[in-house]
Amino acid sequence: MDHLIGLARRLARYGAWFGGILILGAAVVISVEIIIRKFFIMSIGGADELSTFALAIGSAWAFSFTMLERAHVRIESLYVVLPTRLCALIDAIAQLIFTIIIAFMAWYGFQVFSSSWSMSSRTLSPLATPLAIPQFLWAAGLIFFLLVSSLLLTRAVLALVVGDLDTVRRLIGPRSVKQELDEELVVVGRHREMSGEGKQ
Repeated sequence: MDHLIGLARRLARYGAWFGGILILGAAVVISVEIIIRKFFIMSIGGADELSTFALAIGSAWAFSFTMLERAHVRIESLYVVLPTRLCALIDAIAQLIFTIIIAFMAWYGFQVFSSSWSMSSRTLSPLATPLAIPQFLWAAGLIFFLLVSSLLLTRAVLALVVGDLDTVRRLIGPRSVKQELDEELVVVGRHREMSGEGKQ
């Protein structure tokens, strides 16, 4: 199962890059649209439509990567003072609830895609984009998110049953202050290397 989590992590990273490229592309299209409107009083049409698709698809594929990196925002006011075993149980319950919510999201996403596909729906913009295409990519991201969440939940529960609390925390628990600090130091180090400061 750890091998599957490793595979999911690689796929999620690719998905996050894909989503990031889409959002950057949408930003370029919007910028071009603004310039054309200002200086040429015309429009390329569909810029807002494409940016909406890019944001939805990019977000859906980034969700899995964020979960695997444990980067979701968490409120830990009481969590930090509770016993380790109880914290692990709370993490598992939270992951279960999260997975149920994601299941509803994925189901809804698939239903939206299925409806557009069966009716051959298109947007009302000049592009007349077949809705099934972006909705498929969006729904696929949500379904992958569900698979990742279910995989983490299953592995964490198995670890909890045998008392492997470190694995539970590593998979679905919040990152420690040290982990956050180490990550920030790595980012700072990369910035210094890129700017040439680290070559003195």
